[in-house]
Formats: sequence, C-alpha cells, structure tokens
Amino acid sequence: MSNNKTAMNWFIEELFKKIDYIQVDPKLIEQALAMEAEQLNQACYDGYYSEQMMDTREYYNNTYGKHSQKKL
Repeated sequence: MSNNKTAMNWFIEELFKKIDYIQVDPKLIEQALAMEAEQLNQACYDGYYSEQMMDTREYYNNTYGKHSQKKL
C-alpha cells in the first residue's frame, strides 16, 4: 500500500480491480471516505489535546472497540 493512500482509498481501488461489475452508490463511497477523514482528524485532535497518554492501539480500541482483532 502506498504511503499517500488511506486504507479506504486502497480498499476501494482494489475492490474495483477485482470485481468486473459492481453497482455501488457513489454517495456511499463518498460518505465512507468523509467518515474516515473525520476519524483521522478527530484522532489527531484527541492526541494533541488529550491529557492522558495512550498508544495508538489503545486509542483505537478505546474509540472503536477491538475491531482490529476480530476476524472477518
């Protein structure tokens, strides 16, 4: 994955490479990317202004649950 792509951008590109035909409302993709951007902005804000120090994995788990440890 390139350093200048978010995980969502990479996923969307890979999904469209692998699927010949997919009908997706472009507004859903735009909404997901906007949500991701807001989450990244909020994480930066929280990290800058937070009084409690925690590592990134702890922040993720506290904010979004332990999704990164679940198998899809």
